[in-house]
Amino acid sequence: MQAYQLREDPHLGCRVCPLPVRAELAEAVTRSHRITWPTWIDRGPRMLRHVLELCRLRTARGLALLHWLAADLPPGELDWFWISLRLTGSRQERMYAAAAAVPEPVLALVVANWTWALASPHGGRITASYLAGAAYRSDGFLAADATMTLYQTYDRHPEARPAIAAAWATARVGADWCNAADLRARYQSPTPVFTYPRGAVPPPLGVRPWIQRLFRLE
Repeated sequence: MQAYQLREDPHLGCRVCPLPVRAELAEAVTRSHRITWPTWIDRGPRMLRHVLELCRLRTARGLALLHWLAADLPPGELDWFWISLRLTGSRQERMYAAAAAVPEPVLALVVANWTWALASPHGGRITASYLAGAAYRSDGFLAADATMTLYQTYDRHPEARPAIAAAWATARVGADWCNAADLRARYQSPTPVFTYPRGAVPPPLGVRPWIQRLFRLE
């Protein structure tokens, strides 16, 4: 089942209008924001690797959820999905397979957000505050500390920017998908998923193989 409608806009192009979202999927989208972003500053390579791995996990989770949202698929047993360890082995392939099934119009929303963030001079502030605030919604101190960690990583390590922006882009589309579906249910009118204007795909520097695979840039 296709759980969305496509609408052509003469100015904005193809818009994706979700149908109402089942409760368990909406809850999974909310839970997917709870990534344990580090809350301390460490300029060493270990911290950078840790942040990049969390970005990969967040991006893969977000795309898998978008596949289920777009097809209105009940996710079933998700204990494997919420494991916070490094994404490897059969768990990685299972999540990557779900991500590979995301329809092209839906993936285009993510890529648009991703390229926009990378092109924006405020990309670090925007991505860091959103990811940290959504992860530590009930603790402002942790959210502030995680925001600084992510922002400093984005600012000091240009090679990390595509990964942080990818995590933010998938998180935003999942949340905005549910918001659009709620508006449709409330007002009985198709509501498009909000997305930022698409920019140019960045040069290969920092675009790691997992980003190329998940975003189908190859």
